[in-house]
Amino acid sequence: MHRTGELYGQYKTLEQQTETATLGMWVFLSTEVLFFGGLFMAYTVNRASHADVFAAASKSIDLKLGTINTIVLIASSLTMAMSVWASQVGKKRLTTLFLVATLILGSVFLGIKGIEYYQKFVEHHVPGPGFSFEPGASVETNAHAQLFFSLYFGMTGLHALHMVVGVGLLLWLIRESIKGRYTPLYNTPVENVGLYWHFVDIVWIFLFPLLYLIDRH
Repeated sequence: MHRTGELYGQYKTLEQQTETATLGMWVFLSTEVLFFGGLFMAYTVNRASHADVFAAASKSIDLKLGTINTIVLIASSLTMAMSVWASQVGKKRLTTLFLVATLILGSVFLGIKGIEYYQKFVEHHVPGPGFSFEPGASVETNAHAQLFFSLYFGMTGLHALHMVVGVGLLLWLIRESIKGRYTPLYNTPVENVGLYWHFVDIVWIFLFPLLYLIDRH
């Protein structure tokens, strides 16, 4: 495909190219909203149907780790936003530094989530043949608790997968940023990855209260 600098042949101007890329990212994110929305709906319906068991299962999740991860992710949104700003004003070194900071924070989030998953494994809260919620719990209680943890691992696991994709995108952005690719005239990749990263952060802002905070008292 013909390319002149950062302008691809099918576009007349960089502005048109940027608008098209941004529209494509928003369309993609709208499909992600539908995707996660189905999971949120499934969780909400089942929590309403099995409120007591879901509340008890929710209390077994480490609130401290979840809170730390929430703070880490909010901080990563700030550094990502700062990297977009730095690329827009031509501060190439700051762009790289903020991208690296975002990468570190995202990696910390995934590391903490790994610790949390390990805790659930040790406690036999991973759905499957070895699942055990509470000693002496009825078959029905164990079944509903297993449903909770199935949704917990499904929702947080899918979110973590999006984080892994985001980390990969950040590595690519950092490599290109070190080369000095992003300027006030062309910073579309940084802006679009920023949109993706903020979306993933917003999903967690919904997951955190649903999984960790409701009925915690």
